[in-house]
Amino acid sequence: MPEAIETILNRRSIRRFTPEPVDHESLITLLKAAMAAPTACNSQPWEFIVVTEPEVLAHIRQKLIFARYNAPAAIVVCGNPDIANNVEGRRHWEQDCSAATENILLAAAGLGLGAVWIGVHPYPSKIKPVAEVLGIPENVIPLCMVYVGHPDETKPPSNRYNEHRIYWQCYEPRKRKAKIKNAKYT
Repeated sequence: MPEAIETILNRRSIRRFTPEPVDHESLITLLKAAMAAPTACNSQPWEFIVVTEPEVLAHIRQKLIFARYNAPAAIVVCGNPDIANNVEGRRHWEQDCSAATENILLAAAGLGLGAVWIGVHPYPSKIKPVAEVLGIPENVIPLCMVYVGHPDETKPPSNRYNEHRIYWQCYEPRKRKAKIKNAKYT
């Protein structure tokens, strides 16, 4: 199996980290991977905030109960429709920033780092505290935050392949229902 496919299939959300810091070069590699993501009409409507200061990370954890993991670094992926290269970029910033986020997660796995995606957008109750802590202006929207660090846990690969969610040539929900109804579970 090609190494890239193996990395994709082995990537898991890691929520426990060692205290060892992530080196600057690795963080730059993650950002390069993020910016290599596909974007609508090459619009690149993203900006990134890298947080490694323990006090700032602690402040984020204090404000967001869903983000209380002990990672030594975080990358906040933000959409800025104002800097998009074209109109399509302004319309597709969420998809573009999501692709960048997935690249960060895969690159982290490829580097032997652990990472977990923390959703922020579209919830004002999550956007506001992140924006306040990090000084993000109103026209820039934090889509998510990715905690990154050296993993303090291991997880086996996950197999989420489900043939019942695949259709060939057209969507066929009736056939799906019949397959599920007639399936024999052991």
